[in-house]
Amino acid sequence: MAMTIHVDIVSAEKEIFSGLVEAVFASASMGEIGIYPRHTPLLTTLKPGEVRVLNNGKEEQFYVSGGMLEVQPHVVTILADTAMRADDVDEAAAIAAKEAAERSLANNEATMDYTEAQAKLAEAMAQLRSIERMRKNAGR
Repeated sequence: MAMTIHVDIVSAEKEIFSGLVEAVFASASMGEIGIYPRHTPLLTTLKPGEVRVLNNGKEEQFYVSGGMLEVQPHVVTILADTAMRADDVDEAAAIAAKEAAERSLANNEATMDYTEAQAKLAEAMAQLRSIERMRKNAGR
């Protein structure tokens, strides 16, 4: 039996995932991070992007809008404002948000400041990457 670590993925609204997994992969602020059982304690921020958990050789994918990741000896906790399973991400809404943010950046619209537009663009792009990776993995 493979070694496991307990993972909790929680959004502001509800718990999205809780269980034992073989590994966790996430988009930390300084780059992609992989966490396996017996990982050293760690606290880091997350960028908008995907979180993947490896469970019995199968990968489950989640989207988080950013947040915090904490690693303790036997538990990984991911706290995010928004978190959802990758297959629950609305592709049409993500594309519309991406296009709106790109227009705001190109036109320097006063309705949305530059930093907010960049954040919305990054979030939409992360959602679309999650959908793309989910489709790629489904084709395996």
